[in-house]
Amino acid sequence: MTVAYPRKLRNNLSARDILKQVVSQREIHLVTLNRYRYNEQRSCKDLTELIEKLNGNPPEMIRDLSHHVNDESRHAMWLTDLLVDIGGPLDTPPGVSYIDEFERLIDSETYTNPEDTLIAALAAINVTEKRGCEFFAAHIYALKAAPQTEENIKIRETIEKIFPEETAHVRWGSKHLAKIAAKSPAHRQKVEATKRKYIAIEQAAYESGMDIMFGAEMRRVNNLIDVVNTLPLWERPQYLMARLPETILDPELQKIRITAAQKAWDRDPEAFVTQFIPMFLGQKSMK
Repeated sequence: MTVAYPRKLRNNLSARDILKQVVSQREIHLVTLNRYRYNEQRSCKDLTELIEKLNGNPPEMIRDLSHHVNDESRHAMWLTDLLVDIGGPLDTPPGVSYIDEFERLIDSETYTNPEDTLIAALAAINVTEKRGCEFFAAHIYALKAAPQTEENIKIRETIEKIFPEETAHVRWGSKHLAKIAAKSPAHRQKVEATKRKYIAIEQAAYESGMDIMFGAEMRRVNNLIDVVNTLPLWERPQYLMARLPETILDPELQKIRITAAQKAWDRDPEAFVTQFIPMFLGQKSMK
């Protein structure tokens, strides 16, 4: 079976590159931790909806998903406690939501076959958990290299508690997808096609939440085309036309850009001109 790992941001920035910068700026660091909390909290809701959709079958999967909800709830609790202790935010994180964008690209698909529902859910869980593991591992690495302040140590210890359970979720999802694929060549083909689709969706959702630079709109369109190319031919036109307007004209993206520019100007007007503007345009610093 295909084994896929999360791609870099714009095929350039790795999670380690990003987290190295994040941990050096406390405001951004706290927002990032709050995003983790928010994502873990939302996972409880999404997993609960999946349990209800499966309606009791298969029982072993319902049991596993219930345990998964418990894990995600505990992670959200640990991160909430951490943020309260260090004075971090607990509101809805600013910017384009990774989860909302992921769900927009899925558009709450419904399947007539319960097994298709399960395959899609497992593929979605697997690919998002892989991204979470990538970021947690990079975050731990960055914190070990950062000054060993009391706050940084407390943050690292919290993430280190969460990380092993997230890797276990990835192994669980991979195992169940492999079991379904092993049933027949047709099942293998279906699992592989679903995995390719969700890999493309996850990458598009990830980049939408991270990329605000000049030309982001067209990069979003390219990522949308990558998703479209994983679909059956007869589904492609309708899927593309339903999502293209929001992909190109996202008011949230413009709001984020204005906020980032304002903060950069307030912090250092000279750096705004010599560093922020060239960075936004994808050029070298003027210094």
